[in-house]
Amino acid sequence: MTRTVPEPLLISAQELAPLLGISVRTLWRLVSEGKVVSPVRLGGSTRWRMDEVRRWIADGCPRPENN
Repeated sequence: MTRTVPEPLLISAQELAPLLGISVRTLWRLVSEGKVVSPVRLGGSTRWRMDEVRRWIADGCPRPENN
């Protein structure tokens, strides 16, 4: 029986940065400049919604309007 692992709904900075081809430090700089989709805070953790990240990339990485 083959089991497929579902794609995570939320990803960390350490997972997002390589997807974007940038360092974690650069990701945090872009976050502070409002140039990437907004993360969500869960307790002491910061995560990004994978569906929002995929849409943002598909749209050409525009500056988010809600930042």
